[in-house]
Amino acid sequence: MSVSMEEKTVSPAALQPDTAQTTPTTPCAGDRGTVLSVNTSEKKGTRKTPVSNGTIVLDGDFGVHGDAHAGDWHRQVSFLAEESIDIARGQGLDVGNGDFGENITTKGIDMKSLPLGTRLAVGTALVEVSQIGKICHRKCAIYYLAGDCIFPREGVFGWVVKPGEVRVGDTVEVIEVGKGDVHRQISDKPL
Repeated sequence: MSVSMEEKTVSPAALQPDTAQTTPTTPCAGDRGTVLSVNTSEKKGTRKTPVSNGTIVLDGDFGVHGDAHAGDWHRQVSFLAEESIDIARGQGLDVGNGDFGENITTKGIDMKSLPLGTRLAVGTALVEVSQIGKICHRKCAIYYLAGDCIFPREGVFGWVVKPGEVRVGDTVEVIEVGKGDVHRQISDKPL
């Protein structure tokens, strides 16, 4: 039996581990993702339900019309990436869009790497990133439903700079990368 050995050249990059999935990218104006789901709840501390018509209204400097978390504070609308939800699914959790309490489920944009103050065009609205993650003071229904809550680590909050509609399938686009400053009063609860 004869074995042929061909000489092959391998680039040094090919020998490095693939870190594309774990290394956050530096956000840039023009980065885009997609809205996969829009979700609301009537009470705080519960999972949100996908809206049947696939459309939510973001009221200017107030939040998602009809959602329990809307109000006069900096956490008016919440985002979670489908990629984060997929990690929870990979750990055996049976979770879907809205189960972690997010208003808008996105895909294709690294939400948790966006600096504070980043301005996002979401549907016809404009939202500014005001907080990444949160402190859970008590275990809520989301924790008991899923066995873990990724939102304190990977959820993103914003305030509504310009009102508008957000629909499933709309683009989420970075308009301006923030410099770490939030242009809205910060508070632990609605003012």
